[in-house]
Amino acid sequence: MSALIAHPELHLIVAGDPGQRTGGYLYDAHIVTQLRRLGWQLTVKGLAGHFPAVDAQARQAMDAALSTLAEDSLVLIDGLALGGLPEVVVPHARRLRLLALVHHPLADEGGLAPAQQLRVEALEREALSAMRGVITTSHFSARRVARMGLADVRIEVVEPGVQARPLAAADHSPARLLCVASLTPRKGHDLLVEALSLVAELDWQCDCIGSLTRDVEHAERVRGAIAHHGLGERIHLWGELDDAALHAAYTAADLFVLPSHYEGYGMVITEAVAAGLPVLCTTGGALRHTLPPEAGIAVPAGDVPALAAALRHLLSHPEARFALRDGARRARPQLTDWVQAGRQFAVALERLSTPSGP
Repeated sequence: MSALIAHPELHLIVAGDPGQRTGGYLYDAHIVTQLRRLGWQLTVKGLAGHFPAVDAQARQAMDAALSTLAEDSLVLIDGLALGGLPEVVVPHARRLRLLALVHHPLADEGGLAPAQQLRVEALEREALSAMRGVITTSHFSARRVARMGLADVRIEVVEPGVQARPLAAADHSPARLLCVASLTPRKGHDLLVEALSLVAELDWQCDCIGSLTRDVEHAERVRGAIAHHGLGERIHLWGELDDAALHAAYTAADLFVLPSHYEGYGMVITEAVAAGLPVLCTTGGALRHTLPPEAGIAVPAGDVPALAAALRHLLSHPEARFALRDGARRARPQLTDWVQAGRQFAVALERLSTPSGP
């Protein structure tokens, strides 16, 4: 009998509130929805405490969550919850069938001193080495995990799906730029503000949608930079929006911009392509692979002059922007939807939860 039929129960463990509206949590939520449609019985447990730099509450919450599960339970732990807790998780590995879901290695988050980065990677390596398998959300992250000294760990890749969106047919004056990302250092909003200050004489407005509370100090620095350059009437920080407002923002935009230093996939890129939007992003992490080349321009991560030059080109030459828009529309039918992603995830679970080889 197929493992998919014999073991339709799965326990997903995540850090904090499962309802958070960032890429990783939205990925998890979509996959949960699709697995339930396929007949899986899922429980989702959000852990109290601080992650990924874990505290005592996080340790206690993880141990309690695993200790209450019956022997041989199939457990999928999101990497944000897993990476800092090998001393808690590893003792449960013989009793439970543990799998990891890695959006990107924690050491790649950015803003870490070299010694801290090495320590974070060592902890995550220890935790991942105890897993029966790992699911990553991109081939880039799969290669990155393998290079952590985990080449023998079984890895499956399930890239995100995308929601159907109406096509953006707007051509506004001023041009409307859209950036969807939490205001954290890795996302590069500070670089975007600097780049936009270099093209201030052009006609544009920029809407930034994403949490303002995940790193309050960084958000304040971004606000300060906006004020310093006199762009307060042109760059708007809206915080998180619900699905309807977010969908409307994609539909009403002229150009999608993502200045991230690093992404393990970059779900918002495919969301933009699904709306037929031209994209300007960086080559940080997996982004160079996520962006269909005909749909956008990618500049080196952290390079403000290159970002400003690309903005100037696309704002000054609407025909170049329209050509990328047409490329996004051509790429749109090839995007994977969440139904397909859910099926792929179920197959990955089936493969990883059963023994490999004799």
